[in-house]
Amino acid sequence: MSKLINIGYGNVMNADKIVAVVSPDSAPIKRMVQAAKDAGIAVDATQGRRTKGVIITDSERIILTALLPETIAGRCQQEG
Repeated sequence: MSKLINIGYGNVMNADKIVAVVSPDSAPIKRMVQAAKDAGIAVDATQGRRTKGVIITDSERIILTALLPETIAGRCQQEG
């Protein structure tokens, strides 16, 4: 059964689809995010706030979130 996790400000996603959660600060991740935006496969779940985490999914979508990667990882590890 799929487990939904809160990725901030009322947004949820399927935890089974997460491949990686990374910080948006490095140049390669910034290029990846920009390429995803240009290709239309980026999902902005920041609600207008600063991007602190980038979630990469198994379908190669990029999700931008205002939560730190550590916070998202902790929510993925919690038993529901």
